[in-house]
Amino acid sequence: MLRFIVVLLVCVSLPLQAKWHGDEQDIMGTKVSVALWLDDDTKAEQAVAAAMAEMRRIDEHFSPYIETSELYRANQLAPKASAQKPLAISPELAAIIDKSLYYSRLSDGAFDITFASLARYYDYRNKLSPSEQQREELLPAINYRLIHLDSQRNTVWFAHPKVYIDLGGIAKGYAVDKAIEIVQSFGVKHASVTAGGDSRVIGDKFGRPWLVGIKNPRAEAVAITLPLEDVAVSTSGDYERYFINEQGERVHHIINPRTGKSTNGVNSVTIIGPLGFDTDPLSTTVFVMGAEKGLALINRLPGFDAVIITSEGKVLYSKGLMPPE
Repeated sequence: MLRFIVVLLVCVSLPLQAKWHGDEQDIMGTKVSVALWLDDDTKAEQAVAAAMAEMRRIDEHFSPYIETSELYRANQLAPKASAQKPLAISPELAAIIDKSLYYSRLSDGAFDITFASLARYYDYRNKLSPSEQQREELLPAINYRLIHLDSQRNTVWFAHPKVYIDLGGIAKGYAVDKAIEIVQSFGVKHASVTAGGDSRVIGDKFGRPWLVGIKNPRAEAVAITLPLEDVAVSTSGDYERYFINEQGERVHHIINPRTGKSTNGVNSVTIIGPLGFDTDPLSTTVFVMGAEKGLALINRLPGFDAVIITSEGKVLYSKGLMPPE
């Protein structure tokens, strides 16, 4: 569920010494940035390059659009596989699908990577939605229970010929975590990695927290700034990939799996937690569930918090967050 984001990592007032190193590249259909502090300039540049290489590797393996990717292959072959002859996949892809299915079960299907069975026929650039015939034909293929994964043997098969999965709602958070692991292996203790709406920071900025801004969904401005350390942050918003249809409705990329249509009622959801592998799918999950049910879910999950901006412009916080002044 490819989405572009709303979380902006604010890296301002950096020390003048040449200790901060970073880069920004176009990867995974969005802007990926790495910023880190290390005394050894050579090692720092190697760490940045290695983090970027890891992001590219994950994109090349798990993009549904790259014909040489493992995900592309799975989408072609898993619908033709069976319980008797399942498709062998890598342990890494099995782990990502397994985590996706966990959040599908937790949310009773609000998070569902099979949403793409229908959603891939939306064309936001050309303002096109799937036809009613496509919707009728493909809605039955949106059901995470149709994915049969054996996470021990690393095999999968789809129980419907039209099932198609997209990891856009979880892969960027996973990639951010892997990039952080890479820079930590170089001895880095202060860093940020951002991929569109998914960010993770380690350490602080030498006595000051990282400042993470939540975008105003209806203006080019930051609505809320949160001081954070050692956390992952993911935001899902209805304003990056969208168009207004002839009926005046906002058609955006966060699809309700039950209807195959854009979710209404919420403009953005930001989730804060330990790992991007969790905050990424949770931001989509809460967006689809809606403010009331979504906050109830987050309040039950230790270590996670949420900021929700509703379609009425109200800002709602989970119990663990005090509204910033």
